[in-house]
Amino acid sequence: MTTTSSSQDARVAPSVARNRDPILAVLRRVLPPTGTVLEIASGTGEHAVHFAAALPHLTWQPSDQDEQGLRSITAHRAISGLPNLLAPLRLDAAAPEWPVEQVDAVVAINMVHISPWQATQGLAAGAGRALSPDGVLYLYGAYKENGIHTAPSNEAFDADLRRRNPDWGIRDLEEVAELAGRYGLTLVERISMPANNLSLVFRR
Repeated sequence: MTTTSSSQDARVAPSVARNRDPILAVLRRVLPPTGTVLEIASGTGEHAVHFAAALPHLTWQPSDQDEQGLRSITAHRAISGLPNLLAPLRLDAAAPEWPVEQVDAVVAINMVHISPWQATQGLAAGAGRALSPDGVLYLYGAYKENGIHTAPSNEAFDADLRRRNPDWGIRDLEEVAELAGRYGLTLVERISMPANNLSLVFRR
């Protein structure tokens, strides 16, 4: 796709500055040494720039389905000038087909709870289709465990999400893991992160 933008389109999300380095520490360890990483729901594009700069051995493919997000990613990419950061793809995680054939890793940050469950179903199915034989699916965000919130702040956050959109909400880790398992992806790591978030690492 071709998306035009200017530097004014480069949006900033305050949460990125808080979580990007803890996430990067995990990604350095779990991502493959080379290959292409598809980021689903890249949002502002700030994570894509940060990770592509820190991981020059990987090709970073951002994506989003929102026009404003695509313009922001394009603007941040232009400002960064990073050779391993590709132009964003318009991609709906819930779609039965994605505009990629094969990638070595799929990354989704703060997507699962801020989207309908159908988007997570599509994410698992799409990762199952697109990942290479040794591929990695990395998810970051807030999760319930055994149906229980891990902190009062997460419970309040969940209530706020559902007020904003009844189809949103913090998902149960076990339910997400079971869903991924249907597509050949096994949860191999659960990593506690700052602010009561989790990193979940799935492998074929």
